[in-house]
Amino acid sequence: MELAPIYHKLAIALGLGLLVGLQRERTNARLAGFRTFPLITLLGAVCGLLSESFGGWVVAAGLVGLIGLLIVGNLPANRSKEADPGLTSEVAMLVMFAVGALLVVSQTALAITIGGTVAVLLHLKPQMHSFASRIGDRDFKAVMQFVLISLVILPVLPNQFYGPYQVLNPFKIWMMVVLIVGISLGGYLIYKLLGPRAGTLAAGVLGGLISSTATTASYARSRSQSPGATALAAFVIICASAIVFARVLVLIGATAPGFLATASAPISAMLGTVGVLAVWFWSTTRHETTAMLAQENPAELKPALIFAGLYALVLIGTAVARDYLGEGGLYAVAILSGLTDMDAITLSVSQLVSSEKISSDTGWRVILAAAMSNMVFKAAMVAVIGERRLALRVAAAFAVALAVGGLLLARWPG
Repeated sequence: MELAPIYHKLAIALGLGLLVGLQRERTNARLAGFRTFPLITLLGAVCGLLSESFGGWVVAAGLVGLIGLLIVGNLPANRSKEADPGLTSEVAMLVMFAVGALLVVSQTALAITIGGTVAVLLHLKPQMHSFASRIGDRDFKAVMQFVLISLVILPVLPNQFYGPYQVLNPFKIWMMVVLIVGISLGGYLIYKLLGPRAGTLAAGVLGGLISSTATTASYARSRSQSPGATALAAFVIICASAIVFARVLVLIGATAPGFLATASAPISAMLGTVGVLAVWFWSTTRHETTAMLAQENPAELKPALIFAGLYALVLIGTAVARDYLGEGGLYAVAILSGLTDMDAITLSVSQLVSSEKISSDTGWRVILAAAMSNMVFKAAMVAVIGERRLALRVAAAFAVALAVGGLLLARWPG
């Protein structure tokens, strides 16, 4: 047996143990620290090495011995009847023993990932406790509803097409619901982690992830009541609108990777245009701050069902428009759909492109038309429910973006 690979694995075991042990030492862990964790990880690696010659019972014996040591080490605390210290260190010790054993069976990447994850989880204790304290009963219920949406409902749906145009596949439609809700829920959880004082930049970015339309309405309404922060509200609205184009690219990449090669350049051009506008507004307000407005949890079951119905209608609408009006009819559907929601038309067009029913060049143009319609709708919304100065700022920014979008539609090759 060559010694060099063995020394390499033992060195990794030692390093991972030291990493976790250092974190425990900094928190004054009672049971194990900077020296104990490296020894535990080395014990796991040595047991794994011995098991290659004497059998797997050696690893089991090492694990039993470690558990015995944990019991003995906790006896003084149990006798003193002190407050329950938790089992974090004990569980971490068992996991690091298994990490050492994993290294020996040539699962180096997996072992390093697990060891690093253990260190990060231990280090993020305050942030994780703070995050858990910010999750109310309603939020937790919505997270469980996302579990229902993704892990309970999705697997039982039939994966076949129905309808006159054979475009309604319950499984695929609900898969898109899971994707959209998952993206929005991710942004919402980051918002809960950062808190309402996350700042103006986070308000724009997370607002685009959760819902740019809802963010636009919220900030337009709030600034009509307190017009002193007009520039900040304009930045948040424009930043959230820029994130929409990043979201479109993610959705295309997730559902039609081949389409992304064609759509990425023009969509990125729009992302860059609106992004530059957002940066300009940011430069005029960077010394000011505003609290992020409260956000609704996007994982509620009712919005998921509404999106599923909307997506199904868009699928049927695009099929009918293409059948009776040709590819030109897709633009009408896109403009109507884009007034309130970009996700449904993006996913629908991506499906048409991936099934080769329309070309990639037509696909990104239809999506861009929907995005331009969405900006017009949001500008009108701000004009109706927001104050005049905010409406003028948003209208000016969106006018520039619409002009660039028109040039892309007219001049982009393809």
